[in-house]
Amino acid sequence: MGLIFLDHLAGTPLHPKVKEAMIHHMETVFGNPSSDHQIGQPAAQALEKARGQVAVLINAQPQEIIFNSGGTEGNNHAIKGVAIGMREKGRHIIASNIEHKSVLNSLRTLRLLDYKVTSLDVDHYGLVDPAAVEKAITSDTILISIQLANNEIGTLEPIVDIAKIAQKHKVIMHTDAVAATGIIPVDVKELGVNLLSLAANQFYGPPGTGALYVRKGTPVWPLLDGGVQEGKRRAGTENLISIVGMGAAAEMARLEMPERLPRLKAMKERLAKGLLERIPEIRVNGHPTRCLPHLLSVSVEYVEGESLMLMMDDDDVVVATRSACASGSLRASHVLIGTGLDFATAQGTLVFTLGKDNTDADIDRVLEIMPGVVQNLRNMSPLYKKAH
Repeated sequence: MGLIFLDHLAGTPLHPKVKEAMIHHMETVFGNPSSDHQIGQPAAQALEKARGQVAVLINAQPQEIIFNSGGTEGNNHAIKGVAIGMREKGRHIIASNIEHKSVLNSLRTLRLLDYKVTSLDVDHYGLVDPAAVEKAITSDTILISIQLANNEIGTLEPIVDIAKIAQKHKVIMHTDAVAATGIIPVDVKELGVNLLSLAANQFYGPPGTGALYVRKGTPVWPLLDGGVQEGKRRAGTENLISIVGMGAAAEMARLEMPERLPRLKAMKERLAKGLLERIPEIRVNGHPTRCLPHLLSVSVEYVEGESLMLMMDDDDVVVATRSACASGSLRASHVLIGTGLDFATAQGTLVFTLGKDNTDADIDRVLEIMPGVVQNLRNMSPLYKKAH
């Protein structure tokens, strides 16, 4: 059996249709979309086609889509852009304590500039309480940023309820939807948000490419100064080849989602059930039903997650211990600690993210090798020996 890839949150392989669209563009179009001559016009047409494809995926208007370099830039732009654009109204922002690092670190920067940030606790499932959001709002509040789906435990937040509260108090609402868009149906009108971040490499598009949805009329200051690209909201010549790929990926996600979803959900449930049956002292993290259909986070007692990941990698099963953006850190996941997990158990966590090309045979292979790997590691653990 070949390599089994179960870390799709770190990045997905290009969909064949995406690769085809990108190669065709490279071979036929080289102009700058901002050029008005006959060489630039096909590039501008390709750019707007992709903008329309991404807009359709999330039920937005094409002019509400700003292309960028990915989820991190989208989150930075949403948070810092609103902070600057709304600075005369107020300087208070609300977020949860389990947001992606690109959100938390953006807020840390704003704190240095005398903005106030309220960081809300979550419950043991990772859920934000909408009532706590409303209680935190003050006359100085300008922005609420709560992720649609957590990228480490998969919990889906009550964004619709929180957005209604934001609208009631005339506060701008942003959601980091990177982990969810292209995987599950995402509709900006149903969600009721002003801003939404997404990234192409989560749904079989090219890495380093993403978009920020900005509802018409939302005051967002540009982060980059320069030309008039992206409606004067994101200066710099667009990465058109990758944007064409993102557009194609968005279209394929929309078309294939009805078939992908039940397969992913069934494989995830089978994996979770099998691991719980075969490995004692293991727990599943995140909400059991309000969750992404392709992400499974498990914490194994008396085992260090990095060692578990590396030993499974030796058996050609590729998984993650946490978000790729935080890999390499020796600290326990702030997400797991935020849900109340102790540090030792949090350090023994693996995150599986399934993809459209995974099969039941891949799940069988994980269930075949992981119990033995866990037992080998536990046999070397003095804590395990002491407890047993």
